[in-house]
Amino acid sequence: MIDVIVVGGGPTGLMLAAELRLHDVRVVVLERDAEPTSVVRSLGMHVRSIEVLDQRGLLERFLAHGKQFRVGGYFAGISKAWPERMDTAHGYVLGIPQPVTERLLTAHATDVGVEIRRGSELVGLRQDEEAVTAELADGTQLRTRYLVGCDGGRSTVRKLLGVGFPGEPTRNETLLGVMELTAPQDEVVEVMTRVRRTQLRFGVGPVGDGDGLYRVVVPAAGVAEDRAVAPTIEDFRQQLQATAGTDFGVHSPRWLSRFGDATRLAERYRVGRVLLAGDAAHVHPPLGGQGLNLGIQDAFNLGWKLAAQVAGWAPEGLLDTYQAERRPVAADVLDNTRAQTELMSLEAGPQAVRKLVAELMDFEEVNRYLIEKITAVSVRYDLGAGHDLRGRRLRDVELKRGRLYGLMHRGRGLLLDQTGGLSVAGWTDRVDRVVDVSEELDVPALLLRPDGHVAWVGDDQQELRAELSRWFGVARG
Repeated sequence: MIDVIVVGGGPTGLMLAAELRLHDVRVVVLERDAEPTSVVRSLGMHVRSIEVLDQRGLLERFLAHGKQFRVGGYFAGISKAWPERMDTAHGYVLGIPQPVTERLLTAHATDVGVEIRRGSELVGLRQDEEAVTAELADGTQLRTRYLVGCDGGRSTVRKLLGVGFPGEPTRNETLLGVMELTAPQDEVVEVMTRVRRTQLRFGVGPVGDGDGLYRVVVPAAGVAEDRAVAPTIEDFRQQLQATAGTDFGVHSPRWLSRFGDATRLAERYRVGRVLLAGDAAHVHPPLGGQGLNLGIQDAFNLGWKLAAQVAGWAPEGLLDTYQAERRPVAADVLDNTRAQTELMSLEAGPQAVRKLVAELMDFEEVNRYLIEKITAVSVRYDLGAGHDLRGRRLRDVELKRGRLYGLMHRGRGLLLDQTGGLSVAGWTDRVDRVVDVSEELDVPALLLRPDGHVAWVGDDQQELRAELSRWFGVARG
């Protein structure tokens, strides 16, 4: 029997599968499409996702294929400088197209032993007390202990579960594609500069390295009856003329797509042995570039918990903390994209509020607060009362003998003991103990979960044992 089936081979599914494999879980990824997508829906990764990659030793290979940017404008397109003194060792956005991200995550997942089955479409599932039966379009049936739907906003898994997906439907649709232009570059720049003053959903910019391709974003004429049907190049020409007064001579499209501004949140992230992650659990407008990042961070939270459940050492209720922790984060992202949508309206009222918010963002604290919200640096899980660090992720601090994130590649818990007098005896198969010191940490010791969030701070061995039991189950030996 398979331990876990992951439905969907996008960034969320690939990240989750790789996290599970770190704990020797047998994982099969079912991906409906026979070939990787070339559609560039996401253009980059935010701070918290960059930290996630660093915690698993993956960051260098991503940096080699991306570009680092320290530019503002991520909140409602309001142009401000990148904030100073962010609580991170990675204060930048990594520009990297989604197909490249997926290719690198696929390579990582394959390296750690994930089995990826392309051209495998899920059409049915049923579960009992022991396992889930997944039915594929070709009639194949697979038995698995758990199944996770990472299959996007139109999630088949969510629909088969009958999980509600309340929220607001698409009201405004946007066309997105990559194509060639005949218009000269100076004309493109001039039109972009002029039109963007009043139309924030418009953009034309080069992609690749001098290969003549442009990424085109333009408002659609309306909401399509069937949004799964791709637009045509003529749709782009008409909407470019209507929006910018020119179609730039667009031709030879590589791919054409559309996206809406629907905002929805799944009522539940778990039904028995089936869970949801990424866009299968939440959809929202792409404002601030948060979607791909939110999914990767879902996977990072879920992976070690589901692995613990499969291995049999998960304390009672651990798997349910996935929904308890991640659903409020998604709700907050939905709210901030709703707010950004209002601020991008061209009506007089929202424009007045936009002007006020832009003035407030001149205060460093406000600018940093909003960008840390977009980049997920400020996420704090409710783990109960205690030290201010509890529930927060910890930045990559420098230790006497290296850096913190370099100690987290195996996806285990970590006790950073600056006293030298604490112990993880009984949990050494799940938790590493490191005796080292950091000038950046004014605490005697702290316990990190595998996802890098602080579970405990202190110097009392009895308190530590209680937290080890809470997160890592019964002691052995």
